[in-house]
Amino acid sequence: MPLSKLRPSFTLTEDRLKELQAVVPEAFADGRINWDTLREALGETLEDESQEHFGLFWPGKREARRLAALPSKGTLVPQPGEGVDEENTRNLFIEGDNLEVLKLLQKSYAGRVKMIYIDPPYNTGNDFVYPDDYSEPLDAYLQRTGQADEEGRLLTTNSRASGRYHSNWLNMIYPRLQLARRMLKEDGFIFVSIDHHEVHNLIHMMNEIFGDENLISVVANVNNPKGRSDDKFVATAHEYLLIYRKSDLAFLGGWAPEDNVLRRYNKSDKNGQKYREIDLRKTGDADRREDRPNMFYYFLYNQEKKDFYPTRENKTPKGYIQIKPTREDGVDGRWRWEMNTANERIQTIIPKFMPVRQTWTVVEKDYLDPNEQIKPTSAWTKKDFNSERGSEQFIELGFKKEDFPRPKPTGLLRHILELSTTALEGDVVLDFFAGSGTTNSTGCHGIEQC
Repeated sequence: MPLSKLRPSFTLTEDRLKELQAVVPEAFADGRINWDTLREALGETLEDESQEHFGLFWPGKREARRLAALPSKGTLVPQPGEGVDEENTRNLFIEGDNLEVLKLLQKSYAGRVKMIYIDPPYNTGNDFVYPDDYSEPLDAYLQRTGQADEEGRLLTTNSRASGRYHSNWLNMIYPRLQLARRMLKEDGFIFVSIDHHEVHNLIHMMNEIFGDENLISVVANVNNPKGRSDDKFVATAHEYLLIYRKSDLAFLGGWAPEDNVLRRYNKSDKNGQKYREIDLRKTGDADRREDRPNMFYYFLYNQEKKDFYPTRENKTPKGYIQIKPTREDGVDGRWRWEMNTANERIQTIIPKFMPVRQTWTVVEKDYLDPNEQIKPTSAWTKKDFNSERGSEQFIELGFKKEDFPRPKPTGLLRHILELSTTALEGDVVLDFFAGSGTTNSTGCHGIEQC
C-alpha cells in the first residue's frame, strides 16, 4: 500500500453545522443560523437560561470545547523502515500529540471505530497533562511551557499545588473525548481506565458527551488484590473502568465460561451432556404462595413407576409422593414456573429428596451451552487483570520494570475486546493514550497511537 501524507480537510464545527441543518433546515439562511427560529423549533426542550441547571462546570471548559473544533495544523508523515513487519501488519502506530492526531484521523476514521480504549493520566498530582494551545508557533509554545520529553512531546506536571488542579486535567481530556465519540461507529464502545482522583468528574463529563443513557457500567477492576502499601488508611486494591456506548445500537457481549463456572455443571445425563441442578422453588423476594397464587401447585411422583407430573388438585393417590413448594420456615411458597410451563418442560425437571430438610422438592436440569457467554459483573477480579501481571509480561519481553511503571496487562485488553468486538475481520480499535502499547500486544487489528 503506497504511503502518503494525511492532511486535514474540514473542521468539526462545519461538520456539526451540517448535521444540525439536516435536522432543522428552517433555522438556516445564507449559511447562518437564525437563533430565534432555532429556539422556536426546539421549543420546550431548551433549558431556561434564567434557571440554575445541573452539569459539570470548570474554568476553561468553553476553551476546551473550542479546541476540539479547531482544525489541525499538522500533517501525518510516514516513516518507512521504523515499523515492524511493515508489509504485513494491519496495525498503525502514530506518534504525536493525540489531540492533533485525533483531528487528522477524523477524515478517514470518523464513524468507523468499533472500540476505543484509553488509559489516560490519572491526575494523581505527578501525572502529565498537555497544555493545548495551537494558536502560536511551536517554538514559542516550547519556550512558553519550558518542558518537553526526549522525543519533543510537550508535557507538564499537574501538581496538586496548582490553583486549577482538576480544571487542568478536565481541559486536557474534554476535547479528546469529544473527538473520540465522533470516531465511534453507531454500535461502538469506549472503555476508559481511571482511578478515584477523577472518576467522579469523568463520569459527569462522559455523561455530557455520550449521554447518561449510554453509560453501560462503572466497573471496579481489582488490579492489586493486596492493596497499595503506601496508602495511609485503606490499601487501594482497585481502579475503575468506565464503559460507554455511542448509541442503543451497540450490543455488549460476554465472556466464555471459565473453570469457576464449569465446575458448577457437575452432572451428566445419559447422552453425556453436562448440567447443574437449580431448585424450581422461587427464593428471595415475592416467594410466598400469596405473592403469585397461579404459581402454587403440586407435583405427584411415583418412585416405582417413575411417574411424575404437576397438578392443581390437593390429592395424593396411593403409591405417590406429593411435592409442594415449601419455604424453610414451613410456609407455603411458590414455583418459578407456571403449571403450563412445567408440563411443557417436564423432561427438564426431576423430583429430588433433600436429606438435610427431610423433604422433597423439584429441581431443573440447567444444561451447559458451550457457546453461551457469561455476563460480566461490575467487579472484575480475574488474575490476568492484575497490574503485577502487566509488569511481568513486559519484563518477559526484555524491558526493565522502570521502562513502563504501570503497564496494563494484556489479559484486561483481551477481555475488553471479547466484550466489544466481533470475530469478523474489519473491526477497528483505537487507543490514543497507548503508553506501553498493550492494546497492540493483544494482536488486535486497528490504530495504535501515543
